[in-house]
Amino acid sequence: MALTVGTAGHVDHGKTTLVRALTGKDTDRLPEERARGISIDLGYAPLELPGGRLLSLVDVPGHERFVRTMVAGATGIDLFLLVVDAAEGARPQTHEHLAILRLLGVERGVVAVTKADAVDSETLELAVEEARELVPEAEVVAVSGVTGAGLDELRTALGRAADTVEQRRSEFPARLYVDRVFTLRGIGTVVTGTLWSGSIADGDHLRLEPEGRDVRVRSVQVHDTPVERADAGQRVAVSLPGVERAEVRRGDALVAAGAFPRSYRLEVALTELAPIASGARLSVHHGTSRIPARVVRVGDGHAQLRLAAPVVSARGDRVVLRAETTVGGAIVLDPAPPRRVDPERDRLLEEGNPASLVRALVHEPVSIEAVAARALLDPAELEEGLDAVRVVDGWAFSDEWLEETSALVETQLRERAERSLLDPGVPLAELLPGGPWATSVLGLLPVERRGPKGYLPGAAAGLGERADAAAALEATLDRAGLIATKVDDPELARFLEAEGRVVRLGDGFAVAAGAYEVARDLVSTEAAATGEITLARFRDLAGVGRRDAQLLLERMDVDGLTRRIGDRRVLRRAGRGMPVDGSG
Repeated sequence: MALTVGTAGHVDHGKTTLVRALTGKDTDRLPEERARGISIDLGYAPLELPGGRLLSLVDVPGHERFVRTMVAGATGIDLFLLVVDAAEGARPQTHEHLAILRLLGVERGVVAVTKADAVDSETLELAVEEARELVPEAEVVAVSGVTGAGLDELRTALGRAADTVEQRRSEFPARLYVDRVFTLRGIGTVVTGTLWSGSIADGDHLRLEPEGRDVRVRSVQVHDTPVERADAGQRVAVSLPGVERAEVRRGDALVAAGAFPRSYRLEVALTELAPIASGARLSVHHGTSRIPARVVRVGDGHAQLRLAAPVVSARGDRVVLRAETTVGGAIVLDPAPPRRVDPERDRLLEEGNPASLVRALVHEPVSIEAVAARALLDPAELEEGLDAVRVVDGWAFSDEWLEETSALVETQLRERAERSLLDPGVPLAELLPGGPWATSVLGLLPVERRGPKGYLPGAAAGLGERADAAAALEATLDRAGLIATKVDDPELARFLEAEGRVVRLGDGFAVAAGAYEVARDLVSTEAAATGEITLARFRDLAGVGRRDAQLLLERMDVDGLTRRIGDRRVLRRAGRGMPVDGSG
């Protein structure tokens, strides 16, 4: 089982010296680190335990100015190596680092009381006892990075702690948070990080988030050794051809495409080391990133973190919350919540069983793929959870949403029918706006679909009190014959056209249906006899003005009777076989 161990502890307590003694590798690689004698950035080394087991080791800086860097290193570790100077004992960063480890859920590890060679036996014994009181759940080993005393015992203790760590979810999709980016001659851009879940192999296609860029893996290394496939828990170096070094930074995520949501919000269960007020502005440390955020409290113990930049996360992830110091932490309940907060929803999320999770995540229609990414359930658990909601054509939604939407749709249709007997239908795009799921759920709603509109089941258009106005309009059009007449009531004209009683032309004009059939006969007969008809010829045949002739011909173009070619028109194929009386 691949695991990563991370150091923790106050500045100058000997973390890097101990790492060098354990691994033979100096993790202070920056010139400034060597000049100042303190760690500034993260360092990495392989650590071999008795029996040949290999752990990945992350060495973090201890200075209070670099706590944000320490958090970036600690978020991916499985067990800790807390370092306490035998002479100084626990100091401020010892306590803060230990608090951060607990907020991140890193519960297994070993305490190393360092510089054992620099104190007398009584002082060393007191330091060891103090360390046991500080971390009662961990073994405590006195060591010296200078003489090598206690190193074998420390390796053995780390092996015992590693045996108690739960295996990372290798069956879940790949997820790696970038902590280093560099270039190598002949290879290109290389990113490193701890693989949180899944596996990565040469040739894999992944997504670089939050940019959303698709990338291809060209080679994979673990501790400077090429491997065919890296597994969850390992420190991994991945080369990304076609990606410039400046296009990747610490905090980015390399993930399986579509497997994890990207969001500006996180719904969380809080752990407070100091009171966190609603509206407080804090730094959220997640993965290897630090993002400014505003806290919106949701009842007791829950909050929504509204982020200044998007993050890719998963249910169950741990985050650290910092102001000037560490003020708390949180467990992610929903990695992509809606903006509307709801204490009942958070209660369901915290219950954690598949049915409760899916009920909490699903209200309005959401794709099953999105549910899977937010719930992070295995296929069997996801199927169990989806039984708690409705699923149609790959869309999941709640019974409550369906009831609310049904009531809303019915109200819209009734109001429309009351306002307009002539056209009681509502365009489907208005009835169910903006949803790719609309067609899938339409059959479950109290809607009768007729073309692009929805109607109350059984609803029919009628004239009602406007019957007299309809009769008057028809009489006017009958008297006008082939002369196009302006209609001031377009809704009435649409109704009468649907009834086959008038024909609407462009610019709000209309003619009686009978008159239009006469016009069609004139065009069909002339074009059939001569092969074409011009606007001027039709104007003369119909005995109307140029405007009226043009409006009639344009409607015939729309109806498919004629096709315009320059200043003349010819019958379309369908029109050639049409009887001259227009009955076809």
